[in-house]
Amino acid sequence: MKTKPKLIIGVIVTLIIGFILGMLTSAQIRHHRLAPVSVYFSEERFKDGFYHAIQPDDQQKVKIDIILNKFAKLNSRLQNNFRNELDANMKSFRKEIDSYLTPQQLDRLKEMDERRIKMIRQHRKDFENDSTKFHHPPFPPDDSAGLSNHK
Repeated sequence: MKTKPKLIIGVIVTLIIGFILGMLTSAQIRHHRLAPVSVYFSEERFKDGFYHAIQPDDQQKVKIDIILNKFAKLNSRLQNNFRNELDANMKSFRKEIDSYLTPQQLDRLKEMDERRIKMIRQHRKDFENDSTKFHHPPFPPDDSAGLSNHK
């Protein structure tokens, strides 16, 4: 009978360790899969990501730099326009829907907006403090475009 509690504790500890290892592995897999997407978030990351991927020589860099600057600005403008348009749409949406909602529903929406704003601010603060924000994962030598993962 005394081995039963030890067995139960052993199983529980094993499950906890497995759970923790699973969470860590899952986070690493998500980070690895999303890293290429993060290249496009700012002008600097856009350029750095492509330089890292293509590793141009000095001659190529002169011409590629012009192209990267052009498209980095275009992408940045597109992202800003998207944010502004989304914001305008949400304000219009709220103007139309708010008149049909009860005070309790309006309070819940206000709480939801406050949580969303808090989450965005926290994400920005975390990004500013992230020492890996300009880290790019190495590409495999035989697959510099990272295409072998896509089937």
